[in-house]
Amino acid sequence: MRVIPAIIIAVAIILAPILWFVIPMVFGLNDTGRGPAIDSQARIEIEVLNQQVEDIRLRLEDIREGMSALGQEVRNRPAFQRQMPATGLGGSAGVNQGAEVFQQNGTNDIIDAYAQVVLIADRRNVNKGLKTAGPSYLAEKLGRPREVLSDKCEPMTNPRLKPKLKTQRVGPIRVTMLQPALDSLTRVFENVRITDPDLYARINTAGALCVRRIRGTRNSISTHAFGLAVDLNIDGKLDTLGDGRTQLGLTILADFFRTEGWVWGASWRREDSMHFEVSRKQLDAWIAEGKL
Repeated sequence: MRVIPAIIIAVAIILAPILWFVIPMVFGLNDTGRGPAIDSQARIEIEVLNQQVEDIRLRLEDIREGMSALGQEVRNRPAFQRQMPATGLGGSAGVNQGAEVFQQNGTNDIIDAYAQVVLIADRRNVNKGLKTAGPSYLAEKLGRPREVLSDKCEPMTNPRLKPKLKTQRVGPIRVTMLQPALDSLTRVFENVRITDPDLYARINTAGALCVRRIRGTRNSISTHAFGLAVDLNIDGKLDTLGDGRTQLGLTILADFFRTEGWVWGASWRREDSMHFEVSRKQLDAWIAEGKL
């Protein structure tokens, strides 16, 4: 029965980061008016806790499966042999295995942490109510970026959108996008620069505008084709598509983008955490304001 204390300890560890957030909210200790990621070190520690919680959750699932299998094995033994194995489940080696879920590899803990790859905690809910516009909705509201699409990036021909397409340096990157998206992206990066200059200096891009269909489809239009999406990374290291993990720096950036009305691709069924695109709500607001 030594697994029971292990489960109690694991549950207590799971509750720790929840209390980390809830107690300041209850007693009014948070200053939410100043925007996200004010304290880089604190945010990194929170993300590490999220990583540990996710790791513990996966271990608990393994423990439950192990207990079930072990219980079945014990039940199948003759009565005189029904004793728990001396090693139990998750002995000292099991407790220590994977304990260091987050390791530093340099002298500056904050700076080196941004490129660390971590699990995305609760990734299906990271956009908190924001919805993607989607290819059909974008085409309905804005028209197709060009009539004939291929798998290659080609020039935009849409007469409504083409004049609003600009190439400029936005914060640490240079991209081509629709002007309202560039303006919004400028605000995102300026907030990052003010609150987290170390992260700001390490932001890189894998591209923005690319007028093409989604690869593997006959005619579905990529959001990149409308100049309303950008792919980002830390230090030029590309994220692995669909593995449920991302660079810690991107989880911090996601807060800034969500505040500005952008959707993070980490929540998709096939996770794409480098990808940030304008939400349906923000698109509708720009159209109503006459910006698109």
